[in-house]
Amino acid sequence: MTHTTDPAFEADGTDEQVTRGGTTARRRKGLHRRTFLGGMAGVGLGAVAAGGAAFALLADAEGNKAGAATNTATLTVPDLLEGTTSGGTTTFTLEAKTGTAEVISGVTSSTMGYNQSFLGPTMKWTNGDTVLLNITNSLGEDTTVHFHGAHVPAKMDGGPQVAFADGETWSPTFTVEDDAKTLWYHPHALGTTAKQAVHGLAGMIIVTDDSTASSDLPSTYGTDDIPLIFQSLATDSAGDIKYNLSGYLGNGLSFPLLLNGTNVDDTTLTFTATKTRTRFRVLNASPSDIITIQRSDGGNLNQIATDQGYLTAATEVTSIRLVAGARAEFVLDLSDAVTLQAVVTTGWVRGGSGTYDVLAITASGTDTPDDLPASLNTIDRYDTSDFTARTITLGQSGTTMTINGSAGTSMSSMAMISTTLGSKEIWTIKNGTQLEHSFHLHDVPYQLVSVNGEDPTGVDLGWFDTYEVVGGGSIKIAMEFTDFADDTYMYMLHCHLLQHEDEGMMASLMVTES
Repeated sequence: MTHTTDPAFEADGTDEQVTRGGTTARRRKGLHRRTFLGGMAGVGLGAVAAGGAAFALLADAEGNKAGAATNTATLTVPDLLEGTTSGGTTTFTLEAKTGTAEVISGVTSSTMGYNQSFLGPTMKWTNGDTVLLNITNSLGEDTTVHFHGAHVPAKMDGGPQVAFADGETWSPTFTVEDDAKTLWYHPHALGTTAKQAVHGLAGMIIVTDDSTASSDLPSTYGTDDIPLIFQSLATDSAGDIKYNLSGYLGNGLSFPLLLNGTNVDDTTLTFTATKTRTRFRVLNASPSDIITIQRSDGGNLNQIATDQGYLTAATEVTSIRLVAGARAEFVLDLSDAVTLQAVVTTGWVRGGSGTYDVLAITASGTDTPDDLPASLNTIDRYDTSDFTARTITLGQSGTTMTINGSAGTSMSSMAMISTTLGSKEIWTIKNGTQLEHSFHLHDVPYQLVSVNGEDPTGVDLGWFDTYEVVGGGSIKIAMEFTDFADDTYMYMLHCHLLQHEDEGMMASLMVTES
């Protein structure tokens, strides 16, 4: 979502400057995987110790080595889930199920997926259409399915209030109110989100519309419109995927990076672009780590969208930084081969670190595309002078994470924000910890008003639903609550570092009639 031209990973653990749309903050640098001791990257180890967790720094260098890729394989593009349309409603069928997959090469891991063993198919929704989703739970435990970034009624949002048991089918239905954008779907039950998501319950949603920008941009799925789902995970040598604090502090861990379900630690995936202009939709589906996308040759990416849709115009950037849960879209005009790199930065107590050549793109298109549209979208910036102001404080007590002093480990214990339909609000999201957080708001998109006290610039003037809040930092965001009110079902606001969410950094949002 934000951009840095120098995503360094040096072995001295010193401070780095992180630039976000003109804003500069300081963070402890991650250590390169070659020398990284156990993946501990200056993310609040004192807080862990204060919570009573005993651990030692572990020099599991073999699990963290990131040398040059020695293998190649063809990029797997997730299947496009076909819906059936009848009576004006398009129905999609999903089953959350268990399975097995290779998360580290040559080792079988127990996994979860939608309609398959790991990850899920891509859904394509169209603005204005009515959709019905029949989702069956075959996991052996409760789950939900949250449509991350979608503007839908609270009862259909897939939050923890609508968790459903093994053997049951949940059937939300709604009209697609979103304009063109990239969304995703994943579990959201209390206390199990990290476990289920890291084991593979994640899939992409593409929303299309009839705007001029959409017709002028690449849109043929799997040909010139390509999903890139990144996951930086943690696993032991037996392939057991870790998801909580005790698991992440175990011995002998490796931190594999996956792209569309394939381990790219020592494999560069390949893609032959048959069209000169190709669109890439990037999702960071990691539980906690930060993914930065860049070209190996230092060239530019033409970013066209943030979480919540098109920018006003295509914007040249050297890299795209995505915290956990965030998305972005960019296009490449390919006359020569290009290699995309992923730079992984540890976001939690341990995690991945290093730079990977993840996708070697061969240019084979013979067409000559028109110039990119001069305008993609109109974004009217909010005048917040009469907006209702709130402060949302992200905090911790030992290993318990809080919002406004309350740990959201149950619906009754979490803090609740109450607002009314039509309200316009400006929130200060204050990070009262020294930990990394990824702030996600359900229901409506928001604009950045400031990041660590500085005005947003560049792509940060787009629309978001997930944004980075550095340790000790703050962001101000503005939003308007439109369309949906309910006095029973609530939306959520939380840290999208999934472990922090499960540890209590989640509050509820009730939108009622004015």
